[in-house]
Amino acid sequence: MKRRQFINQTVASTAFITATGVSLSACGTTRKKHITILHTNDVHSHIDPFPPTHSRNPNQGGVARRATLIESIRKENPHTLLLDAGDIFQGTPYFNFYGGEIEFKLMSMLKYDAATLGNHDFDNGVDGLYAQLPNASFEILNANYDFSNTIMDGHAKPYTIFIKDGVKIGVFGLGVELNGLVNKTLYKETKYLDPVEKAQDITSVLKEEKQCDLVICLSHLGYKYQDDKVSDIVLARNTQNIDLIIGGHTHTFMDKPVVETNKQGKKVLINQVGCYGIYLGRIDFYLDNTTANSNGISISV
Repeated sequence: MKRRQFINQTVASTAFITATGVSLSACGTTRKKHITILHTNDVHSHIDPFPPTHSRNPNQGGVARRATLIESIRKENPHTLLLDAGDIFQGTPYFNFYGGEIEFKLMSMLKYDAATLGNHDFDNGVDGLYAQLPNASFEILNANYDFSNTIMDGHAKPYTIFIKDGVKIGVFGLGVELNGLVNKTLYKETKYLDPVEKAQDITSVLKEEKQCDLVICLSHLGYKYQDDKVSDIVLARNTQNIDLIIGGHTHTFMDKPVVETNKQGKKVLINQVGCYGIYLGRIDFYLDNTTANSNGISISV
């Protein structure tokens, strides 16, 4: 296959789709390859749905509903990846009592393929994070935390590659600066490296050396800020070779992906689905030998 490029006009549905009736109007149903990307972010240990009396999110969310929805989408398209953009931990008593064991075990049961790390995933320290790794059957990805002087050394990969229906998909992770968000006693000697520089290095390897057809960044940098702090917008504009940024950290709800332009003038999709597992993000890529059309929505759980 030749290197994929996004079409100039990205088609994105604005509809919300409930777990009881998933449907998606295809953008180019004659394409030879159909890859589905499902994603979550900032679930924050929300295992159960919100109660019916909740003021903002009554009866929404919950791992069981998400599992049913994911299963139905995988039956629709077996060429599916399930990804998470960090802050898996902290937010309910499940984390306070079990330290992340339940979250990782449930994500493994849902057959997540990969996840990156958020700042709250350090709330029990690097030692607490390390202790839960045996419960995670999915890849932990981060390219800009240097763990070399910590117990996490060698346990977070910068990137991984999946092959779905002959399409080579490179996925890498980036995390927010921990200083100021996490107590130094928790992240210890973890060093924060410039995410834009690391993204350039990693994506060059994925596109040019590994010949990936699609490159996805799992980002816990945040969607955008008022100042010049590195965000998903900044990352997209100042890099090349990234096709999709799946974001987290700012709890930004987006009912459809935003299209940004990278430093080479090519299109980059950015998506984030709020927080607490209320929504499941879905982006479909339809690929032939020369192009990749995309279609993205957020699905209510």
